[in-house]
Amino acid sequence: MLSPKSLYGEILDNDESFRLFCSIAAAGEAQGGWENARIAALVPDSYRELAPKVARHGADEDKHGRIFTALLKKRGLEPVTVPKETDYTMILEGIGIGLPHTRLRGSDRLTERDVIVYLAHSRVTEQRASEQMGMLLKHFGDHPEVGRAVRMISADEDNHLAYCNEELLRLARAGHGRTIQRVLREAALAEIAVYRDVSHAVTARMGRLLGWPRQKAAVLAAGVNGVYAYERSLGWRRMVTLRMPERLDALGGAVPPAAHAA
Repeated sequence: MLSPKSLYGEILDNDESFRLFCSIAAAGEAQGGWENARIAALVPDSYRELAPKVARHGADEDKHGRIFTALLKKRGLEPVTVPKETDYTMILEGIGIGLPHTRLRGSDRLTERDVIVYLAHSRVTEQRASEQMGMLLKHFGDHPEVGRAVRMISADEDNHLAYCNEELLRLARAGHGRTIQRVLREAALAEIAVYRDVSHAVTARMGRLLGWPRQKAAVLAAGVNGVYAYERSLGWRRMVTLRMPERLDALGGAVPPAAHAA
């Protein structure tokens, strides 16, 4: 029977698939860390109170990247180059979702709309990250090798999602509601298509590494398409709905000390 637990169990048990999985995750988290650090440095003066939270977000992403790299090192493995078709973060940037890297590499302050675009993009992608880590937490939270890392990253992703919701609601109350909803919808519809394509690419790579039979690969591909069909018709709405989180100021306070997976 195919299930998330059995599929991810296969990936974790095989060195080559584990190597690819951790390499993709580490690269994406490191990229997110850089993006948030640049945004924190460039927020406009009218949003300076947001800068420490954005910096905290970036520090968390950097930490996650180090955690995935540490998991590889613990098993005696080196990272692999991330295939372009599996690079979720860069594909989104390439189609214009979020703030362009050419802008982030510059020195000009961001605009108010840039801040909205950043938070809306993060709201959508953190929904995905929170759900994925929640699934891993359910099945592998007590895993002897990756359990501690999963618990730590899952908690952080939940905090990131809470922070995005709270800040966007604050901006909506300030009169930006229509812009926020428009940007959220655009980002969500683009993200679910990219997630489908990246899922197909990752599944195909994992299938080759693990020797999955054609029938199994076909079932998984159909599952990816089924998820996309649901998200395209109804599921995207969960990514654009804003709710005040139970935990407020989730990214307030000082950046915690660096953590390790082991």
